[in-house]
Parts: sequence; C-alpha cells; structure tokens
Amino acid sequence: MNAPLRIGIVHYLNSWPLARGLRQGLGGDGVEALDLPPAVVADRLAAGTLEVGLVPTIELARIPGVRRVGELGIAAVAEVRSVLLVSRRPLAEIRSVAVDVNSRTSVALLRLLLAARGLEPAFTPAPPAVDEMLAAHDAALLIGDPALAVDRDRVHVLDLAAAWRELTGLPFVFAVWAATAEGLRPGLAELLAESFAIGRRELPQIVSEAAHATGLPVPVLRDYFTRHLRYPLGPDELAGLAEFHRRAHAHGLLATLPAC
Repeated sequence: MNAPLRIGIVHYLNSWPLARGLRQGLGGDGVEALDLPPAVVADRLAAGTLEVGLVPTIELARIPGVRRVGELGIAAVAEVRSVLLVSRRPLAEIRSVAVDVNSRTSVALLRLLLAARGLEPAFTPAPPAVDEMLAAHDAALLIGDPALAVDRDRVHVLDLAAAWRELTGLPFVFAVWAATAEGLRPGLAELLAESFAIGRRELPQIVSEAAHATGLPVPVLRDYFTRHLRYPLGPDELAGLAEFHRRAHAHGLLATLPAC
C-alpha cells in the first residue's frame, strides 16, 4: 500500500481556487496537503519530503526528476497585482533591491526584466515587510498577499507580469503543479483538476473568506481571482513559460532547460 501522497500547496491567496478540494480533504487518507511558502515547496520536492507541489516555474529546471502535471497553474495574462517591485525612486535610479525570501521565480523574472532595461542592481533576500525593506534598499520585491496590501499611492510600482507582457507579448506562469517520479501516480492529474473544479464552483465563498482573512475589499479580491489570475494553462501560457525558461537559460539563471 502506498504512503499518503504529500502535496505542497503555496500558502498565498492565489492558490486557494486550485487547492480548494485538497484543503477540504479530497483524496481522503491517500493525500496529505501541506500549506508552505513557494520556496519551501521547491526545497521539499528536491529533498524528497514532498511528492507533489505547486512549484515555482524556475524550479522545473533546477529540481532533478520533477515533471509538470496536468494543465493547471498560476498565471497572469497581463497585470497580476501580487508580484510587484516597489520603490520610492524611479526605476532607473535603483541600485539595490530587497527580495522576498519566499520567492524563486519572481526573483529570476525581475532580473530578466531589469536586465532588459540595462539595470543590474544588487539583490538581497529579506522578510516580506515593505517598510523595513525600503529602509535598507532602494526597492523591494514583494510576492503574494503582502504585495496585494501595498499602498500604491506611497511608492513607485512595477507589476512584473505586466512588464513581462510588455516585453514579450506573452502571459507569465508563476507556478505549476509538478511531481517527482514517486508522485506520478495514476489519477494525480484528475485529482488536481477536481480540486480546482471545486474551487471554481465555490469562488464566491473563497472571495468572502479571503476578504475576512485579509481585510481587502470583496470587489478587489473578486477582480483579482477572476481578471488578474489565470489557472488553466493554454497554448499562450505554455508559450510564455517556455520563453521564460529560454531567457533564464540565456541569462545564466538556469544551467539547463527543463525536460517538461
């Protein structure tokens, strides 16, 4: 008998629709769903202490043996609102950036976007507290829920997904479901698809719960889940993912291109 499938779920709001069924116990005793920061999901997949995870897309080429599962992920066609570079000075004047310690893909994306503008500031990992980050650095990279709470009237803001769209004309994929060889069990893609189907049906409840948890207005969160985020990965999203990996490899951020 197989041990329970350990599935790492990113602990930000953007994962809530994807993971709705898993959080409700879908899969029964055969699944153990764990809420984790994205970087920890990647590390635990690499260490073999997770079999499946909602993994940062940069890690598809860094973790030996992992494969993308199904056609779902976390993507944005243009503005995403929850992956931001914030600063108190214009972009061209930025010399140092505090980057959220929980981020992998967004750090790589930011390097590519800044390099395209001829900028190569120093990056320093930091906890996601914007005031502290900006006290010590020219800019801060925020991802997930902390980015949604940024007061945009106080800072300059670069939305990384919107900047990627402007640069390439393509959507950006931040995370995908991926599995190790041990995790690639029959029915896995269907399990993940059913979890999202439950989330899609229960989106009004998800919005209400997110508003209660964060204090953000219901219309803002409804817009976030329905207009800014894209969960099914079609040809355009997969083209954007392939272009990200190609550029990251060309820039020296990946030693090899992913097999999937």
